[in-house]
Amino acid sequence: AKKQEALPVKENKDKTFFVQGAFIPQVKFPEELYRHMEEGTDRRQVASTELNADSSRSHSIFTLIVECTETTDDGDTRSVTSKLNLVDLAGSERQSKTGASGDTLKEGCNINLSLSALGTVIDTLVKGKGHVPFRSSPLTMLLKDSLGGSSKTCMFANIGPSEHNLSETVSTLRFADRAKQIKNKPVVNMDTKDQKIAELTELVHELKEKLKQFETG
Repeated sequence: AKKQEALPVKENKDKTFFVQGAFIPQVKFPEELYRHMEEGTDRRQVASTELNADSSRSHSIFTLIVECTETTDDGDTRSVTSKLNLVDLAGSERQSKTGASGDTLKEGCNINLSLSALGTVIDTLVKGKGHVPFRSSPLTMLLKDSLGGSSKTCMFANIGPSEHNLSETVSTLRFADRAKQIKNKPVVNMDTKDQKIAELTELVHELKEKLKQFETG
């Protein structure tokens, strides 16, 4: 969409989440990718606070879906799909320090609520037991397949050097430390047919090895 619209987050049958009504353009060149990213950045909500002249008043998620066909050493082909989430989380400054009021204050409250929900999800994943509350916020729903499971996650934590922001710095570092403890098990996401072929190929290889051991034994 060319203008800001409130789009709902829905759940697929496979328990993954998506933004209903989101515009998903096809791109072939990096220049097209950068252009779409700039368009999204231009629509991002910012406002001036006492801590930041251009403070982000919303989180930003830029999702890239890459589909490619690989050729194996045997000459066989397989279709592989990857999903890359580039996420810029808004700051978690204390409201008393930002001097925000009105809509900017409300936005700050929503930011901190969603970051709190993300922290709870991370804590649950680290402990490895109990229901993971991904439905707590749109942010946690959209980041579900980037946290744990079949993915690799890299987090950059931004902190301020000022002693005045010591509490925020400690809070951010603790947040990053918890996220670092999540255990991921990435796998190759293949087309269903190609996945089945790969599984059968692996099974044939195992059976050949067993047969070889039986013959030599």
